[in-house]
Amino acid sequence: MYDRYNRSISYLRVSVTDRCNLRCSYCMPEDGVQLLKHSDILSYEEILEVITEAVKMGISKVRITGGEPLVRKGIVSFVNRVAAIEGILDLGLTTNGILLAGFAGDLAQAGLHRINISLDTLDPGKYREITREGDILKVFEGIDAAKKAGLFPIKINCVVRNSSGEPDARSVKEFCITNGLEVRFIHEMSLADGCFTIVENGHGGDCRNCNRLRLTANGLIRPCLFNDAQFSIREYGIRKALEMALEMKPERGTVNTNGGFHNIGG
Repeated sequence: MYDRYNRSISYLRVSVTDRCNLRCSYCMPEDGVQLLKHSDILSYEEILEVITEAVKMGISKVRITGGEPLVRKGIVSFVNRVAAIEGILDLGLTTNGILLAGFAGDLAQAGLHRINISLDTLDPGKYREITREGDILKVFEGIDAAKKAGLFPIKINCVVRNSSGEPDARSVKEFCITNGLEVRFIHEMSLADGCFTIVENGHGGDCRNCNRLRLTANGLIRPCLFNDAQFSIREYGIRKALEMALEMKPERGTVNTNGGFHNIGG
């Protein structure tokens, strides 16, 4: 399917929860955020209906996000059901890696193709400072488990303040080269200020070639991370919400004043 600017839209990012087991400084304030009521969060059955309809319309790539998707109960079974949808050619998941060691093998068996893992530094103290409560050793264990499970390519998402030449970013890059991982550098963004750039070694932030829509955990189809447009599947119905988001997808991102990374999916 194509938007108004003749971009082929084939990628759906699906947030299954706004909950997270970390409190990364660039994602949320130290005292946390107002979480959705459990009754507002889509059931897995509802999400599967959205994905199935989106695939009928032309979506072939799906990425599962959060919050942190591995904190939601039943995630492995859900991945298995998504993988069974005919027409999905690329099924990925983005995680902070803290719980990944206990899930990687089961996710691979369930049909997950590949995985992205967040890692901004190799320094345990600095990692704890950035995430406010994270244990970097668990991330390393998760990476090893993903490698053993064959979830390749394993991509590392590294957030940088100014450039990929920063010491922490250089260390992460060397770690990835040594361990057969791919690294992507994501410049720190501000939704309210409209501050974003194209991801180094990735495709995010490239408005001219953007091919994605987003489904939030509470059922909103969003055509752009840096835009306020959102269309509820519960209000409009699944197909209509998808069609409206496609029609309203902007030529480029501007600002977002009604959402955050934790509940849209980054």
